[in-house]
Amino acid sequence: MNKTLSLLTICRKAGKLEMGMDPVKDACNSFKAKCVLVTTDISPKSLKEIKYVCHDRNIPIYQLDVNTEETWSALGRKCVVLAVCDKGFEKKLSQMLEPVEINK
Repeated sequence: MNKTLSLLTICRKAGKLEMGMDPVKDACNSFKAKCVLVTTDISPKSLKEIKYVCHDRNIPIYQLDVNTEETWSALGRKCVVLAVCDKGFEKKLSQMLEPVEINK
């Protein structure tokens, strides 16, 4: 398991990780989300949708270096979008991952 997935596993156990499009959008709309993470196999339509939500709320998006199958194996759930709801985890992930450009 890579460092990113290990950190996300800890984040999930701490209750600071939302997984799936609807929970992530809810976390963004309520300003709980500190950053959003997308997997390598996210569809263009889903990426466009999450970029729209994050742009309006000024939430950064980071590209994970894993696909859906790898998140399923590490986190126990298939998802292409995740939201981190803790500033400490967000800070560490921002150092490890590449940001996704959010142009409207």
